[in-house]
Amino acid sequence: MKNHKKLSENVIENILAMITVDKRFAIGDQLPNELELARELNVSRTTLREAIRVLIAYGVLEVRRGCGTFVTSDAADLRRNLEPLTGIKGNSTDLFEMRLIIEPEAAYWAALRGTDAEIKRIEELQNIIEENQKKHHIHFKDEYLFHQTIAQASHNEYMKEIIPILYQGVLKGFNLLFKDRNVIPKNNQYHRLIIEFLKLRNAEGARNAMKLHMLHTIEWYNQK
Repeated sequence: MKNHKKLSENVIENILAMITVDKRFAIGDQLPNELELARELNVSRTTLREAIRVLIAYGVLEVRRGCGTFVTSDAADLRRNLEPLTGIKGNSTDLFEMRLIIEPEAAYWAALRGTDAEIKRIEELQNIIEENQKKHHIHFKDEYLFHQTIAQASHNEYMKEIIPILYQGVLKGFNLLFKDRNVIPKNNQYHRLIIEFLKLRNAEGARNAMKLHMLHTIEWYNQK
């Protein structure tokens, strides 16, 4: 794994810190213009744009045509989710490994406890992911909702709360992960396998499919 982070990942973390740690920007606040913010962060405007695209996909920022870039209401949830982890010095790999521990169990219990409507919703979310991919629109929020809905279907209150916290790690790796177009069909394949086991109410199958999904993600991420 490379020792250095991509510049855009550092910019993402810096902007998130401005919102969640320094509380410099609140919901509805406008970010400084592109030139000013790029100068402050000591990066090119191209790097800044790449970071902002990721934060827009996550739902933290939104662009209002003719006005600028603003902090959205979703940032409030992000702030609450990140607060328990602000003192931890872990990295993205640590968070991916936590996903490996937790998400297979979420899939297991979702197969046993999820309602038919919840499992149908999980399948609908995967359909949305694939439709957006056909339009070359790959959004972090789609991926997040897929996994969060599985956690909700587990009907375990702690599981529902911990998944959003873990997904700050996914945010850091998402842009890098999906730049490799070979990852996308494999990701969809694992999602579809998980869905099939959920529909069959096969808890062990759902657990193992999610575990394979997480292991493949960690393996790929560690090669970068």
